[in-house]
Amino acid sequence: MHEGSCLCGAVSFVVTGDLPPPDACHCSQCRKHSGHFFASTDVPRAALTIRGGDNVTWFRSSEKVRRGFCATCGSSLFWDPIAHDWIGIAMGAFEGPTDTRLRIHIYVANKGDYYDIGDGLPQNQQ
Repeated sequence: MHEGSCLCGAVSFVVTGDLPPPDACHCSQCRKHSGHFFASTDVPRAALTIRGGDNVTWFRSSEKVRRGFCATCGSSLFWDPIAHDWIGIAMGAFEGPTDTRLRIHIYVANKGDYYDIGDGLPQNQQ
């Protein structure tokens, strides 16, 4: 079981089971949503319990995706591909060890010009 929350604690969550290896998305939407690239793990919806869900504000960033953040403190928490049976959860929102490691960088063709990716992980242009 893995627990996490937003900065102010108004939204918290629990994920049952192991966390899949996260990815780091460098697309312009993720960078604007999070302030940098967005590292998240994709978990089955059935494995996620959200407490304080009425304090999650959802922004529909495209036809297929919405992004969830805390309405009080603004913490970026979720990346939700509406038609799928999984949801992305921001790695920075987890408490304690996650027992996982970043596996890949995606949308690196859109990354910011102010940083380099030098960790040796695979990089997908899209």
